[in-house]
Amino acid sequence: QHNLKSVDLKIPLGSFTCITGVSGSGKSSLVEETLARAVTKKLHRSKEAPGPHDDLLGLEQINKAIIVDQKPLGNTPASNPATYTGVFDQIRELFSRLPDAKVRGYQPGRFSFNRSGGRCEDCEGNGQRCIEMHFLPDVWVTCETCNGKRYNQETLSVKYKGKSIADVLEMSIGEVAELFNNIPAIRRTMETLCAIGLDYLTLGQSAPTLSGGESQRVKLAAELARPSTGKTLYLLDEPTTGLHFDDIAKLLKVLNSLVELGNTVIVIEHNLDVIKTADWLVDVGPEAGSGGGQIIAAGTPEKLVEHAERYQKQGKAAGKTTKTRKTSQAPLLRSYTGEILQPIISTGKRVEREIFDAQSLGEKQEGDLDLRQIGRDAQMPWQTEGRRWHTHDHVSLSRAACQWEGAALESVIDFIENKEGFG
Repeated sequence: QHNLKSVDLKIPLGSFTCITGVSGSGKSSLVEETLARAVTKKLHRSKEAPGPHDDLLGLEQINKAIIVDQKPLGNTPASNPATYTGVFDQIRELFSRLPDAKVRGYQPGRFSFNRSGGRCEDCEGNGQRCIEMHFLPDVWVTCETCNGKRYNQETLSVKYKGKSIADVLEMSIGEVAELFNNIPAIRRTMETLCAIGLDYLTLGQSAPTLSGGESQRVKLAAELARPSTGKTLYLLDEPTTGLHFDDIAKLLKVLNSLVELGNTVIVIEHNLDVIKTADWLVDVGPEAGSGGGQIIAAGTPEKLVEHAERYQKQGKAAGKTTKTRKTSQAPLLRSYTGEILQPIISTGKRVEREIFDAQSLGEKQEGDLDLRQIGRDAQMPWQTEGRRWHTHDHVSLSRAACQWEGAALESVIDFIENKEGFG
């Protein structure tokens, strides 16, 4: 495939592997266009043809492969971190269990901006309206009916701790995590998003406005928040691009957590902070283009450093050899990664890798509420104010207006109450 030259790639399962090498050396051709496509074709019947290869072994140890790329979560304002991670399902379930929602017979679907009933119909729940432009890109403007809230007034009247469903979507992920910190079903996903450095994002921020790195981290958080099988292969291409040092540390905690659960993580990376922490390195090169396409060395970071040292000794020895001296061994190829790692491995301090335990966040703690308990003991309005509900606020469980006329019923009640011999 492209500049690859008879390579034999071996990846240890249940480990964190980095594919390194100079730009254009063949890393993407090896991992994305050959390995990833070959695995997804066999496991998920993907239609993308992989690069030419002889065999693929050990696939029985993997039950699914996930390519965590930097593509957008979606192309419309309807896609956002809340919907992609699935946490919005739990939030809608919570709102449907609140007393005001139960009175009106609202189900979780009422709080979806993708369905009619609860959404603003003028913008179809987008919060924005698309203005088609001739010869120019379409323009999205804020909906004048709902002012970007996405929902109609009846739906917005249902509130949890003073916040409507639209307010929750407009809050930052960090604020939402605090709002629902005693509900394990929601807390697990929200804290995972915070742990990966996305606490500043708005929960309902539309997917097209997210950067590639933000989209990639949302996808990672969604994976970590789900129950793990421990047999998943994750593939990422330069996930640290554009990240601050602190965010890189947070990302590493999440990647290490996936490995800790028994999964296999393969990352194409140039960042030394990531490379030095890997369990296994595969250095591709030595140069770019036609000068690359070979696996220079593979093993632990220490092994790559040893390779670089042997290469340097080989160069010194080559200058001393005479014309009559011959060697049967093929010359070693230069590993730039091994050379860069030399001072770090020799002087660096070894520490235990940090992980983020997303599993424990879903476990019930003292003071937590079960989602199913919310609103269970709430009294219905016909139990507390029966007359008002039957004559003014009446609505059936199907969310339709009741068939009787409220004013007429009120007259009947007044007549009965004033008639002697009744009540």
